[in-house]
Amino acid sequence: MSFLKKDYREIITKAVIGKGRKFTKESHTVTPPNRPSSILGCWVINHLYHAKMKSTDSVEINGSYEINIWYSFNDNTKTQVVTEKVTYRDIVPLSIKDENCLNDDFDVIAKVLQQPNCLECKIEKKGNKIVVEVEREFIVQVIGETKLLVKVDPTWDAEKLEDEDDDEVWGHDVTDDELEDVQTDFMHTKD
Repeated sequence: MSFLKKDYREIITKAVIGKGRKFTKESHTVTPPNRPSSILGCWVINHLYHAKMKSTDSVEINGSYEINIWYSFNDNTKTQVVTEKVTYRDIVPLSIKDENCLNDDFDVIAKVLQQPNCLECKIEKKGNKIVVEVEREFIVQVIGETKLLVKVDPTWDAEKLEDEDDDEVWGHDVTDDELEDVQTDFMHTKD
């Protein structure tokens, strides 16, 4: 029997072999140069991150962001912005994983579902530090080489397909009238 006459074929391809998701809520303490009287605003900016495989069942995300706090001091007579760079390390467990991977060469894709965002910013009870609560959320996909088993259609005839005209196979004939109706000036904007 010929290899081509078998009912199934093995295909080696790259596919998603693992998925995971993690939500993190974290508190940071910032010490401004002056004793704060009140918080006027708080922003989290400049988020950078990198993901890599940690083990067979988790992904490690290392990242950083800056916390900017606008506050008043000296009995609310002056204002200032204090900036602090924060680094973090999140371990994302894989909730879905395929054990049938052919090798240990993985690609990791991490996407931010929730950018680091300030939930709460308040002055500590002692009054000289600011506590910022930040949330973030990631989803990760691990891509690796795997093997698929595909059923072959025994009635399919490659020679017959090559002999047919492409327009007949797809059944999409375009008439001259339809070509005249095509709008070619699609970049023009109307005022």
